[in-house]
This record gives sequence, structure tokens and C-alpha cells, in this order.
Amino acid sequence: MMKAALKSLLFKIVRSKIGTFVIYWGFEHMTFLMPINKLIENDLVVAFNHPQPVHKVHIIIMPKKKIGSLMSITSVDFPIVNQIIMISQKLVKQLNLEKTGYRLLVNGGAYQDVKQIHFHLISDG
Repeated sequence: MMKAALKSLLFKIVRSKIGTFVIYWGFEHMTFLMPINKLIENDLVVAFNHPQPVHKVHIIIMPKKKIGSLMSITSVDFPIVNQIIMISQKLVKQLNLEKTGYRLLVNGGAYQDVKQIHFHLISDG
């Protein structure tokens, strides 16, 4: 019960304006302090294991730049999108997911809990 209540509270904070700002700022400037299991990181993007995975493989790939959603991407952001695709391909190869199958998902609108674009690389194979 307590764990579910804490999770609910944390999601409320993340969905707030201050929580959104903290996420933007934190991923842009402070990934070295975050308690996440980073798999790949460069100047534009960070990939890490989902802290509460719901699949056998559940990796988050997130730009370090503030981009609210898929609908916010502009041509200026294409180098970031390119890095997301390149990192996804690298992880698929490293984890041998081509044989077992994988999905690269992005949530939007009512399905997007965190108002910073991020991609889920998932597999249950």
C-alpha cells in the first residue's frame, strides 16, 4: 500500500510544472548524479534501464534537450532523433534483440506520463 501511494505521489510531482522543469533540467545538466543504470550517454541522448521495468528488456532513451513530446520535434532536433535511432540500433545489436523481437515506443497525449519525450526500447524475448 505504502509503495503504491509513494509511486502515485511521485507521478503527481513529475506531472506538475515544477516536476517537468526538474526533469528537463536534470537530464540536460545532471545525469552524472542521477541514480539510473546508464547504458549509453553522449552530449545529446542518454539511454538507461527503466527503474520499474514491465518487460524483460525495458530501456528508456531520452534526449538531454527539452522536447516536450513527439509533436514538439522540429528540424533543428533531427540530430537528436538520429542519435535516438543510432543508439536504439546499437542496443538491439548488443542485446541480440533482432532474433527475439523488440519494439521502440513513444507515448504521447494522454498516454505520456512524463512531459519530456522519451522512447521505450522493449522486448519480452
